[in-house]
Amino acid sequence: MNSRLNSRLNSRPPHPTSPGERPRRIVRKPSRRRRSRARRALRAVCVLVLLSLLGGAGTYVWAGSRLDSQADLSGLQDRPAPGRGTNYLIVGSDSREGLTDRQTKDLHTGSSLDSEGRRTDSMMVLHTGAHGATLTSLPRDSWVTIPAYVDPKTGIHHKRAKNKLNAAFSLGGPELLVRTVESNTGLRIGHYTEIGFAGFVGIVDAVGGVRMCVDRHIVDEKSGLDLTKGCHNLNGREALGFVRQRHQEKEGDLGRSRNQQKFLAALAAKAASKNVLLNPSTAYNTAGAGLDTLIVDKSTGLPQLTRLFTAMRKITSGNGKQLTVPVSTTGLTTSKGSAIAWDKKKSTQLFSDLREDRQVRVRE
Repeated sequence: MNSRLNSRLNSRPPHPTSPGERPRRIVRKPSRRRRSRARRALRAVCVLVLLSLLGGAGTYVWAGSRLDSQADLSGLQDRPAPGRGTNYLIVGSDSREGLTDRQTKDLHTGSSLDSEGRRTDSMMVLHTGAHGATLTSLPRDSWVTIPAYVDPKTGIHHKRAKNKLNAAFSLGGPELLVRTVESNTGLRIGHYTEIGFAGFVGIVDAVGGVRMCVDRHIVDEKSGLDLTKGCHNLNGREALGFVRQRHQEKEGDLGRSRNQQKFLAALAAKAASKNVLLNPSTAYNTAGAGLDTLIVDKSTGLPQLTRLFTAMRKITSGNGKQLTVPVSTTGLTTSKGSAIAWDKKKSTQLFSDLREDRQVRVRE
């Protein structure tokens, strides 16, 4: 079917132009996005790696022409008032665009023809402001209220209703996901970033893998992960399995969120290493792998993405806060299956601190 991923990873993006030479503009053809069912992973970390490489290589003209600005937040209704500081919604989608049939099988991602919808299950809110940066993970199974919306495919109006957070994207795309996060947190989302399976796998392979240590033998048939106890240099396929698996975690989706943050720190450190940044071949291949599946909102350009990465790099180096929204109940029985309930008092305090750009006082 589609062999775009192989060609992207094996070809090198153009080098920066010399002084006086007009930059070469690459025009992207409109993409056809294959829709699929609930197979998840943290691809959002690829955005962070990508930004490090862009800043180091100075390829703004080349990279800017490749940004896919699909989401439009300007026309959203009933939004919270702008608070202090800036909030970024960073998500990973289960889009198979760029993957061949063989790759979807090898990566245990399921068929790209499984469903007409796709989901975003790796969701983080990055807040930057006067007191530094705070990264808050929102578990995919969070039991939230989805605002009233109009189905973009059928035009049918739907009333506000309770559902899992990961359903918002498949029901109404990035715009409904942003509205859902805003209405349940009270935070005004300023910028949106999303990346799919192909970008995640391509970036991990381009940087030469990421070292991770596990304290037990992990075998997960659904994600295809089989890791013995100890330390491993995970390639793209193994990394995808590591950030997706949750059935071997005692805390389920919460355990997966912590694994994703752990992997984020390791991947960001590897991408910022001299072996990557000072190697033109590695740097350009990595940046190209991420850009080809990166989606942003119309107000997000390279300057905003660069500021996002700068904040993320500080967080992963210990100069910021990483946490998961406080939870009161796991295994909550709902009409949509087992879900996670936020701790109302603590989560309200957390989002209030972020909205007012105060020092975060809440701990998990």
